[in-house]
Amino acid sequence: MCTGKCSKCIGITLLPLAACAIVSNTLLYFPNGQILQLSEITDLVWFFHGIVGAGILVILPALMMLGAGGAGCCANRCGRPWAGAEGSMLLSVVLAVLGFAGGAYCAVISSLGLIGGPLCDTGDGEYLYPFRNNTLEENYLFNQTAWSICKEPENIILWNIILFSILLAIGVIEAILCFIQVINGLTGFICGTCMRKRK
Repeated sequence: MCTGKCSKCIGITLLPLAACAIVSNTLLYFPNGQILQLSEITDLVWFFHGIVGAGILVILPALMMLGAGGAGCCANRCGRPWAGAEGSMLLSVVLAVLGFAGGAYCAVISSLGLIGGPLCDTGDGEYLYPFRNNTLEENYLFNQTAWSICKEPENIILWNIILFSILLAIGVIEAILCFIQVINGLTGFICGTCMRKRK
């Protein structure tokens, strides 16, 4: 597969993933559709790992990849008069590195969110992190009976697990795809993608 078509396929895949990450991160602010006070929302949600990391930082390279593959096999290297042949390919690689960093950032924060657990009311009206100091063996993820400790918001543990898991998966997939694009872009830059025109 030529590098232009590969870029386009990766870009098409990244756009819906980035949109899902933005939606998932936004839903973390409204557990079960409830509107909470800012102090009652899990702190890791404020790192915007889905909105910025797996969202905006991935949308930028995805749009560049779509443009790179838009004019056929030679678009990457020959179709950007404003950037030059080499400049276009290098820009694609730089943005793919940015997307990789965004996906990896989302995966790391989501992992921490899963391990640490949510902020919740344990029944006395005070919001705290009941699972933050547990060892990995005692983690609430492997002990569903411990979930009853969180009284409010309702089903907050399940809400966090599902959304942080979705964001973790999206971040990992985006990082892999952007890494593939880095290799693809470097290959196109070094080897050239204009063999058809040369022939």
